[in-house]
Amino acid sequence: QVQLVESGGGVVQAGGSLRLSCAASGRTFSPSTMGWFRQDPGKDREFVAAINRGGSWRYYRKSGKGRFAISRDNAKNTVYLEMYSLEPEDTAVYYCAASGSDYVVNENKYNYWGQGTQVTVSS
Repeated sequence: QVQLVESGGGVVQAGGSLRLSCAASGRTFSPSTMGWFRQDPGKDREFVAAINRGGSWRYYRKSGKGRFAISRDNAKNTVYLEMYSLEPEDTAVYYCAASGSDYVVNENKYNYWGQGTQVTVSS
C-alpha cells in the first residue's frame, strides 16, 4: 500500500506564493509520473502539473504555465508544487497523485491519490 500525504496549503492573498509538498510512504514504490490536480467544490477535478521520474518531462495546465513549478526528490519520495502569483481562481483542494505510467496527464491513469490540501487565495 502506498500513502500520499500533501502539506503546505493555506490562505494567501492574491499575488502571493505557496509551496505544496507530497510525501509518499509505504511499500517501495517509484512512480513513473507524479502529478498535481485540484478541485473546487461543484467543479470537476482538473489537472495542474505532472513530472516524470527523472524530471526531464514536466507538463502544466495552460493557466499555470509560468506561475507553477513542479519538482520531485526521489531520494525523499517527495514531489513539490511551487505556485507564484496566485489568483483567486486558484482556490481549490490540491491533490497529489502517482502513476506507474509515463507522461500521464489523465487522472484515470493515476493509481494512488492523497487526501488533498486546501489552498485559498483571497482577493
